[in-house]
Amino acid sequence: MLHNYEIEIKSLLGSKENADALVSKLKESDPELKLVSEGKQLNHYFVVPHGIDMKDGLQKLISEENKPAFEKILQEGKNISVRTRDSNGKVIFVMKASLDADSSANGVKRIEFESVVPMSLDALDAELLAAGLTYQAKWSRERKEYTSGDMHVCIDKNAGYGYLAEFEKVVTDEAVIDETKKNLLSFMEKMGVCELAQDRLERMFAHYNAHWPEYYGTENIFTIL
Repeated sequence: MLHNYEIEIKSLLGSKENADALVSKLKESDPELKLVSEGKQLNHYFVVPHGIDMKDGLQKLISEENKPAFEKILQEGKNISVRTRDSNGKVIFVMKASLDADSSANGVKRIEFESVVPMSLDALDAELLAAGLTYQAKWSRERKEYTSGDMHVCIDKNAGYGYLAEFEKVVTDEAVIDETKKNLLSFMEKMGVCELAQDRLERMFAHYNAHWPEYYGTENIFTIL
């Protein structure tokens, strides 16, 4: 079974004007650029306490066809990030794990697992809480997702962060991960945007997690240098 490796690079845009300018440049670069989805998302992040057996506690949420990918991320991933998502009414169980020293929540090179579940977001959250996980933070955002060839570009308006872009490619061959990252960074440079440094992103992430009730579902933003 093939497994997906996600190469995702974030860029902090700041204002709506900068977000609109990026979309214009993307369209100039690729007249066939497609807006494939847009809508609102709720993302709930969880903490996995030490000693919790996620395979035992969560495998009932996983279909038989998805269990090999589920077990692979548990075996190979580092610092696994667990979250639940409601995207325009579709509820998804998500796990991401780092393949290098970056965090699994925000790292550039990650192995990912997603599984749509036939229940509400609250019901899925309840299953994770019953398995021993705890809430880390709840996030809300508006997202527009574009595709250009095999590249996905998401323009997000995040509670807390403001406007953010994510440039992403998904590959099934681990050997091409570094080359794919270089290509994404080169393309971003042509678009006039730069990578959001991991250390700054981690400071932003930590601040949001500590204060998320002030931002979740609101227009409030903060600036962390």
